[in-house]
Order: sequence, then C-alpha cells, then structure tokens
Amino acid sequence: MAAARRQILRPTIAPPATPQLQRQLQKFRHRLTQERSAFERWMARLKRAFRAVEKHQHQASRLQRRITRLEET
Repeated sequence: MAAARRQILRPTIAPPATPQLQRQLQKFRHRLTQERSAFERWMARLKRAFRAVEKHQHQASRLQRRITRLEET
C-alpha cells in the first residue's frame, strides 16, 4: 500500500496592515495584557483562599477524629 503524499505547507502572506487595523490591534493587545494581569491577581487570591479552606478542613477533620477517639474510650 502506498504511503500518503505529504502536503507542502507554505506560510500565508499577511496583507499590508492599514493604520486603522494597527490601532485596533494595539488596543486589543493592550487590553489583553490588562486582562492577563487581572487574571493573575485573581488566581493568586483564589490559590490563597483555596489553601486556607484546605487548612480549615484539615483542622476540622483532625478535631473530629480526636473527639470520636475520646468518646470511644
């Protein structure tokens, strides 16, 4: 059985950018950097909150085990 022929991939030629398109791209790139930095801040908050919840859940389960152990004796 013959192997499939490979297709030649050539980069597409970008059309020349108009000044209006350049301004729009610049505006979108600026907004993207703002959104990424806001996302990073929220992720840091979320991680801290998640770790705090984990810590409290661990403490509560530890106390619950201690109470049941003391009640059994």
